[in-house]
Amino acid sequence: MHDLKFIRETPKAFDAGLLRRGLSPQSGKVLELDAERRKVQTDLQDMLQRRNEVSRAVGEKKKKGEDADSLVAEVQGLKEKIAAAEGTERAIGARLDEILADLPNLPAPDVPDGEDEYDNEEIRRHGEPVRPAFQAKEHFDLGEDLGLMSFDLAAKMSGARFVVLRGALARLERALASFMLDLHTVEHGYMEILPPYLVKDNAMYGTGQLPKFADDLFHTEDGFWLIPTAEVPLTNLVADEIIDAGDLPIRVTAWTPCFREEAGAAGKDTRGMIRQHQFSKVEMVSVAHPDESDIELERMTNCAEDVLKRLGLSYRVVNLCTGDMGFGARKTYDIEVWLPGQGRYREISSCSSCGDFQARRMGARFKTPGEKGTRFVHTLNGSGVAVGRAMVAVLENYQNEDGSITIPEALRPYMGGLTRIGG
Repeated sequence: MHDLKFIRETPKAFDAGLLRRGLSPQSGKVLELDAERRKVQTDLQDMLQRRNEVSRAVGEKKKKGEDADSLVAEVQGLKEKIAAAEGTERAIGARLDEILADLPNLPAPDVPDGEDEYDNEEIRRHGEPVRPAFQAKEHFDLGEDLGLMSFDLAAKMSGARFVVLRGALARLERALASFMLDLHTVEHGYMEILPPYLVKDNAMYGTGQLPKFADDLFHTEDGFWLIPTAEVPLTNLVADEIIDAGDLPIRVTAWTPCFREEAGAAGKDTRGMIRQHQFSKVEMVSVAHPDESDIELERMTNCAEDVLKRLGLSYRVVNLCTGDMGFGARKTYDIEVWLPGQGRYREISSCSSCGDFQARRMGARFKTPGEKGTRFVHTLNGSGVAVGRAMVAVLENYQNEDGSITIPEALRPYMGGLTRIGG
């Protein structure tokens, strides 16, 4: 949600930020509604004050035994006008909120301008891409050849974009998640959380999934939403809370299933585990002081990179351009892992700073001792990392010519000492 005060004071800067997002100016419409609502509020206050004055006058006349019929009639008329004005104020406020809720966050100054992924700015690379001497296979061929990955079996019970993992690959999924959680909690300072996987409208609204992205979400008949990422429940841990500034930053992590309709992904990655309706992810969320959120984004990105470094995977980090950045983000780093089977880098983590955009929607604030009032916190979220995509990367980067998979050293303690799958 956007700060109305900021729009009032700097409408040109607000429109310039939207323009960088490829959107037309909105400050005129917003300020017109804002002025209309403020006028109604002023009129309402005047009517409330007049009603109170007349009500007191009615009481005084009645005490004196004087006729108060005309004043009683005025009070009744004021009540009707007040009720009408309150309805008008609510309607204007709802329309204003509707407009603001549909507008994305404004990009940070150092976010590159651009239309899509081809305009993203590469920041750094780590490791040399694996290029096997033999013809590298993609993960789905490797998994199916091992007899441990089946999309057909999943399709019988659930349809497209699902998978069944068996045996060592099922264990590998669990091993990857456990490895990531241990790394983030023991070494990176995140607290592990086991959150609900079903949430209500307000939680989805707070993190920006609603109302704009309802078509990308799964909804139950009794009003719950299946989480598309643990970002939703983790960030909402501070919804409607006032946090002591000394308790910032708050860093939490969770391994959860994630559910997405993928409504806008028709024809994309229809084979394999890259883009599914159900997948698991280890998520990191930070709630930070506004003065520290830029530093926190760098730290979070480094934590996600550490996962890939310890798995021995080559990757690159890119600064997303304005046209490729998510709705709630003001700045995003994508980490793209090298996949030999595809011969290219693919996203495995996104780490985003949302500024106070989500906090305003959630009512998440902090208070500094000795200072008056409260301020909105800054929220950040990042994949630490997507577990299914990490499996894809391990299968493709650690494949052998005979179709077997070497287990990375970091995962062997979680695999009961197993060093190879198949072969």
